[in-house]
Amino acid sequence: QAQLVESGGGLVQPGGSLRLSCAASGFTLDDYAIGWFRQAPGKEREGVACISSDGGTTNVLGSVKGRFTISRDSAKNTVYLQMNNLKPEDTAVYYCTADQLGPPTSCRMSVVFGGMDYWGKGTPVTVSS
Repeated sequence: QAQLVESGGGLVQPGGSLRLSCAASGFTLDDYAIGWFRQAPGKEREGVACISSDGGTTNVLGSVKGRFTISRDSAKNTVYLQMNNLKPEDTAVYYCTADQLGPPTSCRMSVVFGGMDYWGKGTPVTVSS
């Protein structure tokens, strides 16, 4: 069964770091653009970062620019979200997605123009002292 599985979440103090992983089974992540979304309690879901299937395009949300980095490891069929200098407002459940809506050079942090092909079940991140 094709699925995405996130891992790496947890409790971290402000200023700390976490690396989230998004692993695929049943399909090849390199064939898809990958996105990371998050949803905090009582707030709407928002796109955080994405990477194109060819790996040449990345985008990040303005509020995490300079702190979050998205990357691929094709050999491990995994995409990572490195999160540094975490802040309490980064607390949320983080989800990864996979889609083939656009060309290999594009990626999306929004579902406005179409749904994602796959969603993971999420991994919680709590930033608190």
